[in-house]
Amino acid sequence: MSQTVTTEVPVETLMRAEVTAGRPQPLGATVDANGVNFAIFSERATQVDLLLFDSYDAPVPARVITLDHERHHSYHFWHCHVSNLGPGQVYAYRMDGPHHTKESGTRFNPRKVLLDPYSRANINTLWDRKLAVGPEDNCAASMRSMVVDLDGYDWEGDEPLRTPLADSVIYEMHVGGLTSSPTAGVSHPGTFSGVVEKIPYLKELGVTAVELLPVFDFDEMQVLRSGPDGAPLTNYWGYDPFGFFAPHSDYCSDPCGCKHIEEFRDMVKALHKAGIEVILDVVFNHTSEGNEHGPTISFRGQANEVYYHLWSQDRRHYMDFTGCGNAINANHPAVAKFIIECLEYWVTEHHVDGFRFDLASELSRGAEGFEMETPPVLWGIELSGILSETKIIAEPWDGGGLYQVGRFPGKRWAQWNGPFRDDVRRFVRGDAGLVGTLATRLGGSRDLFGRQGELPTNSINFITCHDGFTLNDLVSYNGKHNLANGEAGADGSYENYSWNCGVEGPTDAEEVERLRVRQIKNFAAILLLSRGVPMILAGDEFRNSQGGNNNAYCQDNQISWLDWEQAQKENEVRDFFRGMIALRKRFAALRQPRFFEDRRNERGLPEVTWHGCQLEQPGWEDGQARALALTLAGFDGDPDLHIVLNMFHLGLDCELPHVPGHRWALAVDSSRGPGEDVRSPDAPLPLDGHTFHAHGRSVVVLTSLPDDGGSTR
Repeated sequence: MSQTVTTEVPVETLMRAEVTAGRPQPLGATVDANGVNFAIFSERATQVDLLLFDSYDAPVPARVITLDHERHHSYHFWHCHVSNLGPGQVYAYRMDGPHHTKESGTRFNPRKVLLDPYSRANINTLWDRKLAVGPEDNCAASMRSMVVDLDGYDWEGDEPLRTPLADSVIYEMHVGGLTSSPTAGVSHPGTFSGVVEKIPYLKELGVTAVELLPVFDFDEMQVLRSGPDGAPLTNYWGYDPFGFFAPHSDYCSDPCGCKHIEEFRDMVKALHKAGIEVILDVVFNHTSEGNEHGPTISFRGQANEVYYHLWSQDRRHYMDFTGCGNAINANHPAVAKFIIECLEYWVTEHHVDGFRFDLASELSRGAEGFEMETPPVLWGIELSGILSETKIIAEPWDGGGLYQVGRFPGKRWAQWNGPFRDDVRRFVRGDAGLVGTLATRLGGSRDLFGRQGELPTNSINFITCHDGFTLNDLVSYNGKHNLANGEAGADGSYENYSWNCGVEGPTDAEEVERLRVRQIKNFAAILLLSRGVPMILAGDEFRNSQGGNNNAYCQDNQISWLDWEQAQKENEVRDFFRGMIALRKRFAALRQPRFFEDRRNERGLPEVTWHGCQLEQPGWEDGQARALALTLAGFDGDPDLHIVLNMFHLGLDCELPHVPGHRWALAVDSSRGPGEDVRSPDAPLPLDGHTFHAHGRSVVVLTSLPDDGGSTR
């Protein structure tokens, strides 16, 4: 395990430490046998001071080392080596230089203490955000970086899992929200250690990867506003980072200690032992420093004009393609280097399996903010040898109107498929005339990804995600209920394609509740029957609710925390999810990494045949159609599958195709109750006759069985 370290260093040690020139690379604080090498980027700084603290909560540094321009400056970098220092040393910077905000965009301010952008761990116990904005010196209320030794951890032979995308089932979750509720029953609620305690549950569910909402250090103490009850609302989701190389302090069992990295690694190692990959939701489109009225934390005080998009007419003002005050100038060479080295660090040092890039289209913008045809940072990520076996997933839009679903730069990028979400929501709600569109989504969205020679595995299919309604709320509310966010209900999407099944919000009406359960099952079934990569929002499998809040970004409370008592009560929905995940894994026809092809199996069936209630009459042109069926051929000895999707409110009799020597058996019927909605592979229900009655608003899956002498239908 990692060596024991301390954040308290005798002042005498700091004062006697020898300072030498050091090296400009690697950036950050690097431990060696003789001490620590410090290196930081700044093109225009005229003075750089390294601050060394004798404890994490010291109001002032015990020693200040002013770097000499001739000795400690190489090209774009400032650097020095300090002897006799080691892991646990707390440090920060001050920088001076031009403050020409309008002309050049520089914002050097020697009164502000700066974090190291490459810091592996940060301390924020003294942090006061307001003092980082005003004119006064903020040293006594600043954040600090901490030296970390990356060697010595026992990975116990851990290796990347490399689960193929086609075989993946992703579980999107918030590290804190997973176990913050007292109902979670864990030893360290809301932490990386808490996640470890829930691994048996995740393994039983059957997911192959967790996608963690941001775990880079962010300012969880930032008060955004007050809610209607006067309670402060803070940054809960974490999409506002300042420490890109550092695990978020508040997700550690000891935020002030030196085990940030060890606890994160312990979580990754434990998940890998359970066969579950770790994908990080990363935010390289903006930072916590905000616009010209925001705090100086790191980048602004070192190279503001490099890290951010600034308006050319008046460089005091920040371009904002994110809705968060600033936008990172990702394709500047120094910033692209920072981003790629950050990603490679999380892979090499923490064994992370992949990344989901928030508002990824912002990373395709050039210096003036316009879309680039071949953005260097995105191609650098795609072509990196270190990242070559990781999953890279784009949210292919940004807050400035750039929308790139199906045309995101590069070939290897998987993309969040917003049209899949919207089209499936409308179909399950009962909107008519969507069967052709739904068929395209079921087949992997060839209309979006086939044009550039990509594959269904470029499509991340989802019904819900952190941003929007939960699945339970999607079937329980016609409109959003966001008053708790303190924005008078103006935030969050107005168009959710939801349907409350007859009553707004919670109800005791049994018929409404049964319909809601069926609709949730329908969504889950369609998601897991579609080609592409399914993603499930944590808690959807047990009807987690946010009370109709479709934008709970500021709700670090019971609104967002998963209720594990609810998980114990909702066995039916949870077992259905588990059964559908297992069914997807069992049948290769559901996981093919290619679009449907013109080929037949050994029984003579085409790979796919589309139907309506009558065979081979799918009703593509029927503006009232609300039902679709398809037959999928099984290859290499696999059974054939026949799927019926009936979102009409009444039951329909659907013709069944003839498979010589075989008969059909019921595997899934979302209209049935617990234990019969997803049947055990060992207990299929053989059918007789030429038709099947699909109940209103239901999804049915049939499998072919060798005929034992009975009906061949």
